[in-house]
Amino acid sequence: MTEKKLKVDGDELRGLLDGRWAHVRERAREVLQGDLYAPVHGLTVDEHRARTLSQLKALAGTEMPAYGFPESVGGKNDIGASVVAFEMLVADLSLMVKMGVQWGLFGGAITALGTDRHHREYLPDAMSVELPGCFAMTETGHGSDVQNLRTTATYDPATEEFVVHTPDEAARKDYIGNAARDGRMAVVFAQLHAGGGEHGVHAVLVPIRDADGRPMPGVRIEDCGTKAGLNGVDNGRLWFDQVRVPRGNLLNRYGDVAPDGTYSSPIESPGRRFFTMLGTLIRGRVSVAGGAGSAAKAALAIAIRYSDTRRQFTRPSEDGPAQEVRILDYLAHQRKLLPALARTYALHFAQEELVSRLHDLSRAERPDERAQRELESRVAGLKAVATWHASETIQTCREACGGAGYMAENRIPQLRADSDIFTTFEGDNTVLLQQLTKSLLTDFRDSFGDLDQRGLVRFMAGKVFETVIERTAAIPLIERLVSAAPGRDGEDALYNRGWQLELLEDREKHVVEGLAARLRRAGKDGGDAFEAFNRAQDHVLKAGRVHVDRVVLEAFVAGIDRCGDKATAKLLNRLCDLYVLSLVEEDRAWFLEHERLSTSRAKAVTRAVDDLCRGLRPYAVQLADAFGLRDEWLAAPIALGAEHVRQGDPVPGA
Repeated sequence: MTEKKLKVDGDELRGLLDGRWAHVRERAREVLQGDLYAPVHGLTVDEHRARTLSQLKALAGTEMPAYGFPESVGGKNDIGASVVAFEMLVADLSLMVKMGVQWGLFGGAITALGTDRHHREYLPDAMSVELPGCFAMTETGHGSDVQNLRTTATYDPATEEFVVHTPDEAARKDYIGNAARDGRMAVVFAQLHAGGGEHGVHAVLVPIRDADGRPMPGVRIEDCGTKAGLNGVDNGRLWFDQVRVPRGNLLNRYGDVAPDGTYSSPIESPGRRFFTMLGTLIRGRVSVAGGAGSAAKAALAIAIRYSDTRRQFTRPSEDGPAQEVRILDYLAHQRKLLPALARTYALHFAQEELVSRLHDLSRAERPDERAQRELESRVAGLKAVATWHASETIQTCREACGGAGYMAENRIPQLRADSDIFTTFEGDNTVLLQQLTKSLLTDFRDSFGDLDQRGLVRFMAGKVFETVIERTAAIPLIERLVSAAPGRDGEDALYNRGWQLELLEDREKHVVEGLAARLRRAGKDGGDAFEAFNRAQDHVLKAGRVHVDRVVLEAFVAGIDRCGDKATAKLLNRLCDLYVLSLVEEDRAWFLEHERLSTSRAKAVTRAVDDLCRGLRPYAVQLADAFGLRDEWLAAPIALGAEHVRQGDPVPGA
């Protein structure tokens, strides 16, 4: 018997997805219209860069740049709004990244690491793009390993200046957005030397071009050239040859140098100071996770609309002529796109929760170090999983559209090329998952990040490890569902939310505790600490992934709980079932090996995924459209037409 189709409230669904910053999303839909923002393809690198700069300057005339800046300089001090605005620039990811460089990284570093004087002097021009800037952290020889950057900033008390220098080729600043063409000033991260001592990585403002666009004395600039994507962003390389800047150019919120060279800091521990400074900059990492999600949503919207109209092969009919079948009616095609759609929804709710936490912490009267560390580790994990998901999903969408998906006019190739780098910038995903797992293993309460591989192994060797599940959202709801979960062999358990939550929670606990035991054994054996940790890399990465899976499920459950329409909530619950059961199916080898599922149960999971795909097929287009991406942002002919031309149909105009 065919189930009656749910009457889903489209406004309720859109409002739920738009979330806390719905007004920002709606404003973006109003602003980002017309030829200036419409996606284009086939531009030369120079043309694309010029177009992206003109788009950024146009955005500077709106409220968008003000979201993330202090009220003292005309901003709105709304970090959540700034991240959501970034997410909405899916019409051209080059503009998305250019905006992130100018207002998120360059302006954000001045905001977070500078003082009121820096804010007043530089932020108004950064917001208006009168002062295009760069965020010069990454070096050729050190990317993720920021603590060991080699660029130096040495204080000269005789002139009260810092001397910024690139000691060797490995220390050149690489892949720096805005550096190749537009940037006039850079926030340069360098090892600070003052008063005869070394004080770790600090940020210094260094002019790199004069008002006429010429490189400043001692500054060498090189264009990175054509990239696989994001060619509207002028990435470049920077070298500094004994470049002198005034003492006041040090962004000195967390470390200052007096005229005589005396160093001081409100944070005594060098390690804690370093991680505190970097922790203030996580907005960029949160933004990248959201931007990747937007790219995945756009690709899914295109592929699902296309597959809802594209027909292939015939269905025999006794009542009349054979009908060609819409390709989304095939289960194999549903399995390509609908689990990806479900995971995209799940990650959307997790991203929204993350942005809310970031925003609320930024407004807290007193800093909460524990909450900040938890946020940083969760950001690391979600950024990794979200960007990997985007890459996989966009490729799947390309294949799902066949040859049409390979055409530049249909956007998917550009989305794939532009978002591919998201997996390695703002933190390499593999390194980020390791960072997350280390935070799961220790509370860092005493060492606050000083724990290297040797210290980690020793720590675990001397401590009985207990996994503490940190709830992420709607805590009473989650705990109530888990406590009411049926036994593993219950007939209805597959679709029971409490059972699903408990299953992912149990997997996380087992993996993390197993990793802790493995490191304890290595510590007791007295072996090489690095080798012990290195040999456990597969286990380390697994622990990070399963933690994020559980966190994302909890965020999805909490999101559905906010839905006010019963039919819409019912549909979202089915989508949530597909998210979690497709995860279980994907990792069924682990569940079987660890006796969390029987063989018959594992087969039942696969049947359930099939059933859910078939059941969700009638709602696929509506679910994709609910993301609220304007048609002109998608700009793909295959996503915008009605019925597409099929073999045997008359050619229009013939």
